[in-house]
Amino acid sequence: METFVGLILDSGKSAINLALYILLPIMVIMMAIMHTLEQKGWLKRIAVMFSPVLGIFGIPGVGAFAVLQILLISFAAPIATFKIMNDDEGYSQREIATTFAATIVMSQANAAFPLIAVGLNITVTIISSLIGGIIAAFIVGLFIKKEENSHNPDNAAPSSKRLLPLLFEGGEKGILVVYKSLPALVISIFFVNVLKKLNILNMIENIVSPIFQLIGISSISVVPIITKFLAGGTAMMAVAIDMIEKGLMTEKDLNMLAGFIINPIDPVGMMVFLSVGVRFQKVLKPVLIASIVGLIARGIIHLVYFY
Repeated sequence: METFVGLILDSGKSAINLALYILLPIMVIMMAIMHTLEQKGWLKRIAVMFSPVLGIFGIPGVGAFAVLQILLISFAAPIATFKIMNDDEGYSQREIATTFAATIVMSQANAAFPLIAVGLNITVTIISSLIGGIIAAFIVGLFIKKEENSHNPDNAAPSSKRLLPLLFEGGEKGILVVYKSLPALVISIFFVNVLKKLNILNMIENIVSPIFQLIGISSISVVPIITKFLAGGTAMMAVAIDMIEKGLMTEKDLNMLAGFIINPIDPVGMMVFLSVGVRFQKVLKPVLIASIVGLIARGIIHLVYFY
């Protein structure tokens, strides 16, 4: 029982330290900036600027907005855009599928930005996200028949609020994101600590060690990979930061794996996205096939660049 309680306390301490001294300052500042840009209409203008290029791959203008939301705000940010597309019959199933596939291949800001503090190359991460997302959108577009549509990005008027209140609103949202992530942080770190204590991670590490060594990645890096696909991106981010700070994982390991593990394709993320509506659920199969191809492309970019 003492060991069990000790694992709980150690996990809680690590989670609180991560939340207060790494996640909180980064998310408050980033959310303050991005909320202000969104409310003042700058993100919409950027979406309009990129929509002609993305349109070549079947992604509508509003899809460009969803891409920016996940890259610059959080994995949950595109849900509002997805909801609009799901409820508006003017958007075709092909447009929904291409937007869905492109978005879920992207790195989510709520995991990527905190990882900058421990060495993540955010420039390469964003570039690989765009390349992988475009590949996924193009592939899923081949599965679904093209239809005509005349939608444009949302033209709602920019907020008339002053700059300071908008920054404060965004900062508050950042605090809320960190607050909501605390249970996931504590549970995921506890889960990993239990696996370590039972030597399960050592067994898995020994199995994958030859493969990882072949491509120049530390075998202990299997821990954030397992965490990612069991508990989600936020949990993976917490575990990766904790391991790098303890010297168990290197910046090179993180950057080489980033193309595979920084994305919302996990049980938690997919359940959230599929709750948007039936039209998104209908295109799930081709979207997953296309997104896997996009993720492989992202992963290869990171492996080659940081090898």
